[in-house]
Amino acid sequence: MSLPHAILTALLEKPSSGLELTRRFDKSIGYFWSATHQQIYRELGRLEQAGHIRALPAPVPVRGQRKEYEVLPAGRAELGDWVARREDPKPMRSSLLLRMRAAAMVGTTGLRAELERHLALHREQLAEYLAIEVKDFPDERRSAGPDRLRHLVLRGGIDLERFWVEWLTDALVELDREG
Repeated sequence: MSLPHAILTALLEKPSSGLELTRRFDKSIGYFWSATHQQIYRELGRLEQAGHIRALPAPVPVRGQRKEYEVLPAGRAELGDWVARREDPKPMRSSLLLRMRAAAMVGTTGLRAELERHLALHREQLAEYLAIEVKDFPDERRSAGPDRLRHLVLRGGIDLERFWVEWLTDALVELDREG
């Protein structure tokens, strides 16, 4: 049920069209909550029907013009209620961890290449997050207003990527010991 809340959050940050939302999801929210273009448009329709958002009036009505949406008071209230709701953490699901466990039973043939590939992907993602931190969160923005919490979310992503880099490095060392 979090996609509508992700959209409400993005629209509160900046009224946007569906296309702009898709681009923003690709650059920020999508790192921890992904959605396709179609899912975003479908959800915009639902949010509009529920009275949580509205399309901003166009200065000059033009057929086929893209709609820009803003959050209404009911949408802000829904988002506030959702933020305050109790929700237990979801169990982690990782096919890579499951494959490691299976390798203990059937052997590790081919596993090294997959671990190395994952390590490279996590290093790449970590580098991307660190670049975003440098670009979007200079020291003076890291502790001010809404940027403080946005930076905290980014730091969570950085810490997760660091965990995976360290864990995968250790896993490769263990494979070497076994081999």
